[in-house]
This record gives sequence, structure tokens and C-alpha cells, in this order.
Amino acid sequence: MSKQLNVLGTTLEVCCSKTQTGFYRDGFCHTGPMDMGSHTVCCFITQEFLEFSKRAGNDLSTPVPEYNFPGLNPGDKWCVCASRWLQAEEKEKAPPVILEACNARCLEIVPLETLKLYVHRG
Repeated sequence: MSKQLNVLGTTLEVCCSKTQTGFYRDGFCHTGPMDMGSHTVCCFITQEFLEFSKRAGNDLSTPVPEYNFPGLNPGDKWCVCASRWLQAEEKEKAPPVILEACNARCLEIVPLETLKLYVHRG
């Protein structure tokens, strides 16, 4: 995989190695031509976001072993689709983000100024 950058213009950092997140399940929010959903926003999952996503048609809580998907819980870090994150933000349900692990490609959908409002502090 070629070197990808984060939204700050530096080397993309790992989002989560505990659960292998990302479109390529490598722990990073790497993206490429096959990633139609742009799984590029690294965030700390919240219960509010899980409920929002489920209502929007994407149940992130239920494990799907055949897709190597463990099911998410509040507090997990995960690469989510940029468009879904933006939809959640518009409804005031967006989870906090880790800018160093958000792929620069998410800026095609989400403005950096918006992401900066949700920087995880902790």
C-alpha cells in the first residue's frame, strides 16, 4: 500500500490495532479504488453514533464474522465512512475524531474545519 496522508498532511497514523479497522482491515483508515464508502474518518465510537447509524440502515453493533467485523461498542476506535460521519454531524450525533488517523481523502467529503470541532480530547 502506498504511503497515505492524514488530514493534517502528515503520515497517516494507525486508528486501531485492537480491532482491525479500516476498509483493508489493517488498523488504518487506508482507502483505494475498491473503497466505495470512503472509510476514512477515524473516530471513537459513541452509543449515540451507533444508534444513529443503525437507524440510517447500517448496524455497526452486530458482529458479522464473514466480513471480519467484530461489532462495535462505545469507546471502540473505528474507520467510518466519511459521508455517514457527515450525516451524523448534521444531526449532532457525530463521534469524536482522531485527526492524525483520518485519511486526507475524507476532506473530499468533510471539511477540515468541521473535523477539528470534533477532535477527541482525552
